[in-house]
Amino acid sequence: MESLRFAVVCSSNQNRSMEAHHLLNKRGYNVKSYGIGSVVKLPGASANEPIIYPFGTTYEDMYQDLYQRDPHLYTQNGILQMLDRNRRIKPSPERFQEATEDKFNIIFTVGEKIFDTVIDDIESRGPQIYSPVHVININIQDNLDEATFGSFLFCEMCEMMSDSEDLDNEIELILLEFEAKHTTRTVLHSITFY
Repeated sequence: MESLRFAVVCSSNQNRSMEAHHLLNKRGYNVKSYGIGSVVKLPGASANEPIIYPFGTTYEDMYQDLYQRDPHLYTQNGILQMLDRNRRIKPSPERFQEATEDKFNIIFTVGEKIFDTVIDDIESRGPQIYSPVHVININIQDNLDEATFGSFLFCEMCEMMSDSEDLDNEIELILLEFEAKHTTRTVLHSITFY
């Protein structure tokens, strides 16, 4: 089977999608990552005051901005380390809705709202070649520990799918096997075309 193309999508293309992108890339998978939000949000000094950047702002610029604002706070909460990892993977966060040239076999999402947004976006793109894409969701909380755990779940799923001789016909069995092993995780799956 040809090499599968994977995408991982979260809200801001910062934590969950980038942690998975990092691990899957390290393991040799063909992977890209995206966010679906209208802007990139990072935790600020308080929960009510997120730091907001437009998509396309480089990870390097975000790193330098937060370092100048409060290096102690953003080191202590792990944001500078996260941005340091991100800037070594790719230049800046990307929006899924703007990535109309990229085609994938599998798109992983980390929340039901993101899952719905990805499907709606693909279906709204209009007539194209109509290649099948499997959109798969596992809810992953937006914190550093859960992002790390989630990246291993996605990696395990990638291994199972890459071993498949006929993914389109075997995917339901693969997902059932995965859910049987990880009983605390519910998997959503939809196949759509673009």
